[in-house]
Amino acid sequence: MLIDSHCHLDFPDFAGELDGVVARARAAGIVRIVTISTRVKRHAEVLGIAERFDDVYCSVGTHPHYAQEELDVSVDDLIGRTRHPKVVAIGEAGLDYYYDRSPRAAQEEGLRNHIAAARATGLPLVIHSRDADEDMARVLEEETGRGAFPAVLHCFTGGRELARRAIALGLFISFTGILTFKKSDELRAIAQSLPADRILVETDAPYLAPGRHRGKRNEPAYVLETAKVLAESRGVSFETIAHQTSENFFRLFGKVPPQAAAADELRQSARA
Repeated sequence: MLIDSHCHLDFPDFAGELDGVVARARAAGIVRIVTISTRVKRHAEVLGIAERFDDVYCSVGTHPHYAQEELDVSVDDLIGRTRHPKVVAIGEAGLDYYYDRSPRAAQEEGLRNHIAAARATGLPLVIHSRDADEDMARVLEEETGRGAFPAVLHCFTGGRELARRAIALGLFISFTGILTFKKSDELRAIAQSLPADRILVETDAPYLAPGRHRGKRNEPAYVLETAKVLAESRGVSFETIAHQTSENFFRLFGKVPPQAAAADELRQSARA
């Protein structure tokens, strides 16, 4: 049993293929998928996909690329949208200094608004951080000082210091197919060093296909490959990683039906 804690099923790459994509994930033992919002003003599309499939859930939020466009999205608006039973997280929001598609001040303002919504709702904040380690750590530490909030650094590619400071604040860290790339030795070393109760796996599909799928469109079923490499990096069995990351997911994403229910659904699906 595995979870794809972060993908983008609303992206055009999956148009017309969603039934097949979700079916392949189920066949691979993926019992929960979270499709992640990048623009609140297009949230209806993400929510519609989550409503279409029993085992798919979603978030609500604004990616830092679009922070400048959605500064008028209020904390109350974010909170209001989480009342839907399929909305289980806030984000993704954060800082992206690699592309800098929105002014950095707008990115930080958006991030802090999403943190406020996560703090108010108790739902996990899905954080995007790229080439912004120091500012990200600073914002997270400042905001935690104002009140704790649950969060995950998704698609982690940061350095050891950001990982250390995030773990100290109680955050989770999630790995994508990047973990499987040949040049990702340092990332695998970081993954090896983290506490077992703070790690997650994801695809970030349609991007970052892992291992033997590299260069192809990614999809939730391929989270299996990332989990295998995470297990190898940590020197444990695949079964151990599958159990641990799934358990971690259900602790962080507490609004999603619990692990026992997910396992029962998988067994029923296998018998069908």
